[in-house]
Amino acid sequence: MVPGVEGGVTVYQPHGDQMSIYDASIKYQAAGIPLIVFAGQEYGTGSSRDWAAKGTRLLGVQVVVAQSFERIHRSNLVGMGVLPCQFPEGTNAETLNLDGTEVFDLVGLEDGVKARQGVTLVIKRSNGETEEVRLTLRIDTPIEIDYYQHGGILPYVLRELLKQ
Repeated sequence: MVPGVEGGVTVYQPHGDQMSIYDASIKYQAAGIPLIVFAGQEYGTGSSRDWAAKGTRLLGVQVVVAQSFERIHRSNLVGMGVLPCQFPEGTNAETLNLDGTEVFDLVGLEDGVKARQGVTLVIKRSNGETEEVRLTLRIDTPIEIDYYQHGGILPYVLRELLKQ
């Protein structure tokens, strides 16, 4: 977000242009750049309907890293093919001094997805420094693994119907 500016405005990186979140998301998607949302505690509280997670996915967000998740919203994120990950206790975007200029990699999914497995967030800062943070994957059940691996619940169900 942009300090001192209200509403859905962000800074498009690496150019530094201010624009609406929607416009930035379209530009990132056109460039093939997946997005990550960093959030605080109880992410998704008050927005547990599936449309909230659907909107997140339609904006090109592929990963949400939060301190904690509202139970139903976390499940809905998985159902939309968005990967929920949780910071370790005492860690958040503020303690990591994230300023929006970083580039991120998520490492540890190369051999597949397991419920509540550990993954590593690699933070590449604009000054050339790199930092690694261990996260917990918040895919909690075997069926959620299937949903995520198929890109969400709808593609999963459609593939299952086509098998019949």
